[in-house]
Amino acid sequence: MPRGFGHGGPWWHTRFRGAGFRITVPRQAILEVLSKTQKHLSAEDVYMAVHRICPTVGLTTVYRTLELLVDMGLVFKFDFGDGRARYELALGPKGERHHHHLVCTNCGRVIDYTEFIDDEIELLQQTEKGLSKKYNFDITHHLIQFYGLCDKCKGR
Repeated sequence: MPRGFGHGGPWWHTRFRGAGFRITVPRQAILEVLSKTQKHLSAEDVYMAVHRICPTVGLTTVYRTLELLVDMGLVFKFDFGDGRARYELALGPKGERHHHHLVCTNCGRVIDYTEFIDDEIELLQQTEKGLSKKYNFDITHHLIQFYGLCDKCKGR
């Protein structure tokens, strides 16, 4: 078992037990990899990092595990327009890590945007409330991505 996977365990252990899933070595290794990066990793990126920790974990296991983690709400899956799904933890030890993304359509750079202004928060809350009422739909979260040119590409 990889280092750091010991007694008590990280915050996600409770989520697994509550959902009735076992905490397997591949699941733990993938969550560990995602918890230690600020990047939006592809399944192949996750596989390469997990393979260094647990060489017996195969790419198919990584794909299946990532889909399970997405279904459980522990991991978000994104498409930034480059033809590869990207993954990041939906939650951290202190709860939800809410942010939006700024995606450069030229170089592919992805910026996590977290400094929400009051007007933006109010607009999103009103939008969620209106959509919930209009469609009788309980919204649990949202994902927002803005596309354009980053400062480096804009200057060229």
